[in-house]
Amino acid sequence: MPNEEQNARETLQLEPGTLWDKAIAQTEYAKSCGALQFLPTEYEFIEQDGINFLVRVLPHLVRKDEAKKKQDKDTANSGKGFNPFLPYEEDLFVADISDTHLCLLNKFSIIDHHLLIVTRAFEEQETWLTLQDFEAMWACLNEIDGLVFYNGGKMAGASQRHKHLQLVPLPLVEEGLKIPIEPAIASVIFQDSVGTTTRFPFVHAIAKLDFHPEKSPLASAASTLECYHNLLRAVGLISDTPVNGEKQSGAYNFLATRDWMLVVPRANECFSDISVNSLGFAGTLVVRSVEQMNLLKDKSPMTVLTSVAVPTALETEGLKR
Repeated sequence: MPNEEQNARETLQLEPGTLWDKAIAQTEYAKSCGALQFLPTEYEFIEQDGINFLVRVLPHLVRKDEAKKKQDKDTANSGKGFNPFLPYEEDLFVADISDTHLCLLNKFSIIDHHLLIVTRAFEEQETWLTLQDFEAMWACLNEIDGLVFYNGGKMAGASQRHKHLQLVPLPLVEEGLKIPIEPAIASVIFQDSVGTTTRFPFVHAIAKLDFHPEKSPLASAASTLECYHNLLRAVGLISDTPVNGEKQSGAYNFLATRDWMLVVPRANECFSDISVNSLGFAGTLVVRSVEQMNLLKDKSPMTVLTSVAVPTALETEGLKR
């Protein structure tokens, strides 16, 4: 393993201690030239079962919708799938991470310095995460205290086919906790290396992560990959260790911080017309209108999450009643 780690360290292109400054500088530049479309939001908290859900109202999503329609139209006219990452928009480029990954700004962002960790060569978004993905993830997490997430498939909230993880800096907002689901994470009960919490009435699995910035990203990636596979087994998404490039068996959401990792299988893309991606399972949801906000308050955030995930057996019995 030491030789493999040494080889990986030699392929990393990100200069330590530079990513955050580059993200700040590129964000300001991309905003000024119009490459980055920042979508301002209002937000409020909805408390449920000790979790303060952060809910953003985003009426300006129409701009993202229009861009997606144009992309679909261009695809239909050309007969070729449009890929915003090949080539990527140079004004959104932040840094080279490694020989396999680079870092871009999210073009349509509601959070400042929202970063994308993108594979250089095309890989399908519906393939399992790899050692190289986790190496790139840790290269970024070593630099930025953030939440990394992966929307595994369209049903899980993915809007692009080209494989990319996403990173948002913490805290998500200045008020309150770094991440709304921290009380749930604190209540996790572990059996061996896999944990669950009774606060989540849907199928999920959680693992602890050890943040050691002095370790190489590859060394951290190797142990993280093993944890990831354990979580996938725990929720029934795999039985054997998957190989690189293998298509996933089902849609799921993946979230990770420096301290923990969470996997949630998906059953539906939306609740009513409210879309949910990985950030929903961090306790932060996006609605497009006052009507959607009222629906969310009426039904409750946890009901929304449970309806798009896979309810636990106990919760399913309760729903039947």
